[in-house]
Amino acid sequence: MLGNKSEWVARDERVVWHGFTQMQTFSQNSPIVVARADGHYLIDVDGKRYFDAISSLWVNTLGHRVPELDAALISQAARVAHSTMLGNANTTVIEFSEALAQVVPVITPHFLYCADGAVAVEQALKIAWQYWANRAETRQSFLALGDAYHGDTVGALSLGDQGFFTEVFSPLTFPVQRTPGYASADWADKAISVIEAQGDEFAAVVIEPLVQGASGMLMADPLEVARVGRAVEESGGLLICDEVATGFGRTGTLFASTQCNLRPDLLCLGKGITGGYLPMAATVASKRVYEAFLGEDLGPATFYHGHSYGGNALGAAVALAHLKLFEDGKILANARARSRELTSALKTSVAPHPLVRALRQHGLMVGIELDSSLLIPRLGRRVCAEAVAKGMLLRPLGDIIVLMPPLTITPQEVQTMVDVACRSLDAVWSEESDS
Repeated sequence: MLGNKSEWVARDERVVWHGFTQMQTFSQNSPIVVARADGHYLIDVDGKRYFDAISSLWVNTLGHRVPELDAALISQAARVAHSTMLGNANTTVIEFSEALAQVVPVITPHFLYCADGAVAVEQALKIAWQYWANRAETRQSFLALGDAYHGDTVGALSLGDQGFFTEVFSPLTFPVQRTPGYASADWADKAISVIEAQGDEFAAVVIEPLVQGASGMLMADPLEVARVGRAVEESGGLLICDEVATGFGRTGTLFASTQCNLRPDLLCLGKGITGGYLPMAATVASKRVYEAFLGEDLGPATFYHGHSYGGNALGAAVALAHLKLFEDGKILANARARSRELTSALKTSVAPHPLVRALRQHGLMVGIELDSSLLIPRLGRRVCAEAVAKGMLLRPLGDIIVLMPPLTITPQEVQTMVDVACRSLDAVWSEESDS
């Protein structure tokens, strides 16, 4: 056993800079220091186990140390770890692309790989922009939704509905047209109205199908999302679906777009693509889009974009093994069954709690909105800290508590997860009541 967490935290502070983290208070917020993992649990340097209720920031779909994924990684490492995809090819990437092409909701797809979901969005933006340039048409705006979050690179930030932590970067971003997000009952009507009136001005319309995750798990009706998709199609424009968070089973189907009858022109994938093993993402282009970039060698139609680790062979090998595990339907069936159990348990135990304002859920994506009107400082942070102390890893989005467990969660783990959430809420409520 490694032991001595305080020493590890001190060593970390001397050399590591954590994203979305104020390093001056890092050690005061009781970070866990992970040494290993076992199934759905992370284990820290002191040997304490934590149920990974956020799937390690939504990337881990099936748990840790999955034998089939471990084997794929080892097998590929014995052949080749990485070779450039710029002008050359790799057999493992080809095999993965062939398999993925059979299941993505994109017509005759082609895949441009990168290492992170935000970059997949950046690629989609550039592809959409150049698509119209290659067709000698001028479309110099994007339509995005309120409350959107598409990543923290500059283009992705531009699409996002910028909050307080992005304001400093506003001079770097480009303007987009924005209609209300899923929190508004008439979001679809307003988006469709703008698309019908100005559709020929947009390089693309960008949405997160079904769930705006980082905004606090805001949910949309699939029929409403489908209406917006049809409006884009009828306008002749391009539809970009950002499924970095919703892809690979989180909403109960492999892709959320399927539930909305969407066939996006560009689909952004990331997070769960390798089951949480390796950094990999992809921008999926339809035949219509892809063919607009065909032309003479080194000519202006070429998409002059690519990354050193795009199409990493190790990532592709694990991603292929991961995709094969979905083939018999058992994983998605389990996700849907556990989702129903989770809905019932949350309504019974969490919804009535005095700290809870609302519950939002689609599949195994859950947002527990705490009551900010109570003016309890750091409320979300304190509830998550209580959960961690009780052996469950959570991370809040402000005063939204997110639950996004692995798709292979068991019925007992569903109940345990809800129980810990309840006890954590109780602990904070008790502290406030006593103060």
